[in-house]
Amino acid sequence: MENIQQPDNETQKDTILQPGGNEQHNLESFETLTGTDASKGQAELIKAQEDLAEAKDKYLRLYSEFENFRRRTAKEKLELIQTANEQLVKVILPVIDDFERAEKAFQGTESKEMEGFLLIYNKFKKILEQTGVKLMEAKGKNFDADLHEAITQLPAPDESQKGKVLEVVEQGYLLGDKVVRHAKVVVGA
Repeated sequence: MENIQQPDNETQKDTILQPGGNEQHNLESFETLTGTDASKGQAELIKAQEDLAEAKDKYLRLYSEFENFRRRTAKEKLELIQTANEQLVKVILPVIDDFERAEKAFQGTESKEMEGFLLIYNKFKKILEQTGVKLMEAKGKNFDADLHEAITQLPAPDESQKGKVLEVVEQGYLLGDKVVRHAKVVVGA
């Protein structure tokens, strides 16, 4: 009968008998597997999880930065368009002033030329209104330094007119809520 030796508890090695009685110590015990190899596997798993968490964090930060960039770019684009409109309106305002002066000069006359002139002027005003340009109402309102530019002060006819706009010398205009041109006014003192 062949001698089969049981491994002693100190070495904890499993033996496999090969035909012919040769022993092979190529399988390690459960304790050995769960010892160093398992701790290496757990360390690798923990490192992989940390790398994954770091990659996720980087991705979220990059995504947030991109979203902020996209929003900022869209806002800047909108502001650029509004600024371009503002510059165009500033250039056109003297033409509106000329139309208003011509209308006052020809007031009371009835002619085909005057009728054509008024049609062009009204169409021009409608186009400006459609682009967001509004005439600033100033006469009779309280003086507001953010909206009005005081040219001069005149004695108020009565106490209720003090600090109010008595006359508008040059109309003020708004583009949306932004002042494009301050109204030049005469204020009651």
